[in-house]
Amino acid sequence: MTTDSDTPTTRSRHTGRWILIGIAVILAITVLAFTFSPTPGALVVRAVFERDAHEATVKLDEGAPATDLTRDLQYREGDADAYLDVYTPTGNTDTLPTIVWTHGGAWLAGNRTNYDGYYRRLADAGFTVVSVGYSLAPGHRYPTAVHQLNDAHAYLLAHADELHIDPDRIVLAGDSAGAQLSAQLATGITDPGYATTLALEPALKPQQLRGVVLNCGIYNVPAMEGGHGLIGWGVQQALWAYTGARDFGSSEAARQMSALFAVTAEFPPTFVTGGNADPLTATQSRPLADKLTRLGVEVDALFYPDDHTPELSHEYQFDLSTQDARTALDRTISFVGSVTG
Repeated sequence: MTTDSDTPTTRSRHTGRWILIGIAVILAITVLAFTFSPTPGALVVRAVFERDAHEATVKLDEGAPATDLTRDLQYREGDADAYLDVYTPTGNTDTLPTIVWTHGGAWLAGNRTNYDGYYRRLADAGFTVVSVGYSLAPGHRYPTAVHQLNDAHAYLLAHADELHIDPDRIVLAGDSAGAQLSAQLATGITDPGYATTLALEPALKPQQLRGVVLNCGIYNVPAMEGGHGLIGWGVQQALWAYTGARDFGSSEAARQMSALFAVTAEFPPTFVTGGNADPLTATQSRPLADKLTRLGVEVDALFYPDDHTPELSHEYQFDLSTQDARTALDRTISFVGSVTG
């Protein structure tokens, strides 16, 4: 005998209810995960940044000159993230002015091999170029990367001759989060009080640091709080993951990371740029350039009018299909040559 509860229609209704309950539970768990931990959101942001970096790297490989390359040098014993690569002009045997490049990626994405074609172009212009890897959030938080990069500087000095590095002609460079890290380290190198705040003993001496190249960076971290839309959400997830503070704007980490608050007249000569369609330009790059100028620091600033076309977005300098990016590369080469000559 078959009851109403055993009919195919009834069983189908029961199955449908359990499926809906299962979906609701999964959604609830997902919402809770995004609410109480930065990890899920950080992984989403990482995927976006790594996709964009891969596309830019592939394009930069087109037409890139051949150079000598020494890969996978571990600069910190026992640290699986502490590797760097060194590019030099083909056949070079001399020590050269050296650009130490820190990649971007919102502190939670990116790799030292990103933008390989860009580093080759810089090396081909007559420089040793070092691309440095570091630990990423959410697995590692501030200030891990700061101390890793300082150890990388110490490694480069210890191996200067074999890596064709002139230890007295160093330029720190970076893009996006890498620009933030480069500016922070340059501030520590040139201001002992700030270095003490960071519990950092800089490997580089002020006279060895000849300049800084800052592309599309972040120099006032509290100003990044409160953004709207997907970009604002992404910023929130990235800085929560990196600083460990959901309300990162009021954290000590955010203040320490903000070179805008700490730079002094001793900061090295600086090349700084940002695109007219990059929201960081108005809130980050221009204010830093203005403050450094007021302090009497030598500043080479490359900015564009609001109505400039084509619109230049974040990391515009890596799209060498545009004349503006090629101009930024030429200005970078000229700047490094002038401060290390």
